Amino acid sequence: MATYAEIGIHLDDARRTTERLQEIVARGRGAGVLADVGAFGGMFRLGAAGEYTDPVLVASTDGIGTKVKIAAALGRYATLGQDIVNHCVNDIAVQGARPLFFLDYLALHRADPEVVAAIVAGVADACAAAGCALLGGETAEMPDVYPPGELDLAGFIVGVVDRATIGANGSPAAGDVLLGLPSTGLHTNGYSLARRALPAPTWGDFDPDLNMTVGEALLAPHRSYLAEIQRLIGVGARGFAHITGGGFPENVARVVPSHLTAEIDTTTWEPPGIFRRIASEGPVLSGEMYRVFNMGIGLVAIVSAECVGEAIAAVPEAIVIGEIVPRRGDAAVRLLGLAA
Repeated sequence: MATYAEIGIHLDDARRTTERLQEIVARGRGAGVLADVGAFGGMFRLGAAGEYTDPVLVASTDGIGTKVKIAAALGRYATLGQDIVNHCVNDIAVQGARPLFFLDYLALHRADPEVVAAIVAGVADACAAAGCALLGGETAEMPDVYPPGELDLAGFIVGVVDRATIGANGSPAAGDVLLGLPSTGLHTNGYSLARRALPAPTWGDFDPDLNMTVGEALLAPHRSYLAEIQRLIGVGARGFAHITGGGFPENVARVVPSHLTAEIDTTTWEPPGIFRRIASEGPVLSGEMYRVFNMGIGLVAIVSAECVGEAIAAVPEAIVIGEIVPRRGDAAVRLLGLAA
């Protein structure tokens, strides 16, 4: 008689994993959560979000791409939960939203309880750090879809912003200044190209310029900019770009009005060593590097020239990386100083 276990799906392990996750998920529960782990749907009491005159919900969903292949190959899963939560948090924070709740989706060839617990623990801890409730999630064991050792991780987030505050600091204007905030590495984008330039045999190599192995540098977690974004909004920031897939040209273009251009001077900061290694060993041309990776700047903020000093005082790690100018031609973003 055929059983689910015979085809690679382990219901008893799934039940034990669910029981183990109840304690882990509780760390990211939050005051607004009404349903416990195991319910068919998560329930969140909107009143717990606080006082809003005209609340607007802001939602986003994303994944962390082929970064999971490096984690799986090295057996290091602890930071993947932080990656997916912070990626999603940043995507709504740049629109002024405060995160309310998060759900994760984890799919694997084999739902090893230790692997699942490590990943979900990272999700719960990152949610708690962001003040975001972990409302629920799904773990799917699919041996026919994912080869042995393979997995995928995605997330869904909902936040809230008062409608009156949307765009309250005004739109970007000519003469505004671009501020950049440093990234912790690749974050969660560009890994297909990175893995081509730095294949698996290099991941265990210690690189003295990185002061860590190549694999450790590639797995550096995606940082959250939530607190910095909120402080910058408080001092008049007019727009933000989370530098993810598409690099600077595509992401900064999202917040630049059609009659303006963002000019970014790439000589104003030094890309971290992991990017230099990818570029040299790829080899990858400069233009392609800035189109694919964040190059060490994970967030761009637009502030008026008058607010620059106050903005840097609020977020001391911010640096001036460019300005907004009238558009001449079709480019919404112009990268200056790139090597030929």
